[in-house]
Amino acid sequence: MSNLTSSHPQFDFKVWFNFLVPSLIGVLLFMTPVPMDGAMTIPIAVMAKAVQAHITSYADTLITLIICTTGVLSLIFKVFKPEVLMKSTILKHLFDVHWLWLVIRLFGMAFIILTVLSINNPDFKSTLPEFLIPLFDGITSGSTGGLVLKDLLPVLFSVFILAGLLLPLLLNFGLLELVGTLLTRVMRPLFGVPGRSAVDCATSWLGDGSVGILMTARQYEEKHYTQREAAIIGTTFSAVSITFCLVVLGQVGLEKLFAPFYLTVCLAGVVAALIVPRIPPLSFKKDIYIDGSQPDQHKERVPHGKNVFKHALHVALHKAKNSPGFAGTMKEGIHNALDMVFAVLPVVMAVGTFALIIAEYTPIFAYLGKPFIPFLELLQIPEAEAAAQTIMVGFADMFIPSILAAGTIESDVTRFIIAAMSVTQLIYMSEVGALLLGSKIPVNIFELFVIFILRTLITLPVIALMAHWLVG
Repeated sequence: MSNLTSSHPQFDFKVWFNFLVPSLIGVLLFMTPVPMDGAMTIPIAVMAKAVQAHITSYADTLITLIICTTGVLSLIFKVFKPEVLMKSTILKHLFDVHWLWLVIRLFGMAFIILTVLSINNPDFKSTLPEFLIPLFDGITSGSTGGLVLKDLLPVLFSVFILAGLLLPLLLNFGLLELVGTLLTRVMRPLFGVPGRSAVDCATSWLGDGSVGILMTARQYEEKHYTQREAAIIGTTFSAVSITFCLVVLGQVGLEKLFAPFYLTVCLAGVVAALIVPRIPPLSFKKDIYIDGSQPDQHKERVPHGKNVFKHALHVALHKAKNSPGFAGTMKEGIHNALDMVFAVLPVVMAVGTFALIIAEYTPIFAYLGKPFIPFLELLQIPEAEAAAQTIMVGFADMFIPSILAAGTIESDVTRFIIAAMSVTQLIYMSEVGALLLGSKIPVNIFELFVIFILRTLITLPVIALMAHWLVG
């Protein structure tokens, strides 16, 4: 420490403390693997599970209240623009949204009210006109609205509260500046993104993809990422956690193949990360910040004659020196948590339920999968026709392909391929897609669908090759 301190005489003990302590706590919480229930996870995920367990008895009521409050206040702000409420910066930020988001929030409110009525008042359905009962069942069933409300939203709520409060430990005290400067020479030429994005990826990989997206969205809003960089990182580096990979593999009954499975997922993910950002729609994104300003082309350059590590440390300490302090960090954390909970939960309820309705009650995804049959046959994948029906349904929810494969497909090779494909496709509307759409990251649903298709086409040959070699 004394040598490093003498190398940076303009930074005193307080600055070093501001850099080291919060950053180390952030690394411990978000990036340190810990064993839990026979699998590896991270402390923030353990804490989120504890919060989820604590709120189990009233989670439905709490989440319904949040989504309904969001819908009602958004409508009031948009239609009446009350002067008293408009003066509040945080309320205006949370509830004064574009008409499109207002409609989505109102759909989320309608879906969750109907789902709660279905769960808490089974007799309610009998009061409806007969022609509305199929629609009511479609929205509220355990595989659509009930799945989102019961299985997904409590998890996201717990993660959002903790991640929102604690993310500033990673973002505000120099850790990302240190890592970003050190890894820019790797991440920039290979993937076209700043080195700091490696932290987003590691957080997703060890913990949860939703946390990685939240980190990316926050840094985009703070002008650390351009539109192109945020879109690439959000759709490419919000990797699926190790824990969820175990869940998917267990669903298809191949837990014993975890090592080759995860090797395959990593290899296919890297190949997709090398190719997808270099082709449309991601290659068409502009290299400008959220406010339209141009990035500093020399921002990541190491000054002539300076050691990379010393320069990275200097940048990190400068960030720590200008950190907002405890009070500012707490204020930002609370703002983050409110933003995530009120802005994203209604979108997940609306978009996730709608996507699952399409997957569950229409043949759309089955029809979309038919063109993949010749491709799967070319790759010599057994039971190609059955496998093709699972390909496109992953756009609705990552877990559905594995559920379908477990029930209909006998071949270990094919089940291995479907499980790996569902993980590497990455864009699924019940969570990741909805989170991206609910954020300010500049991607729309059509672009997400195109990226989903591209990732499928690029990763399938890699996965099939590995499956034939490792499983076949």
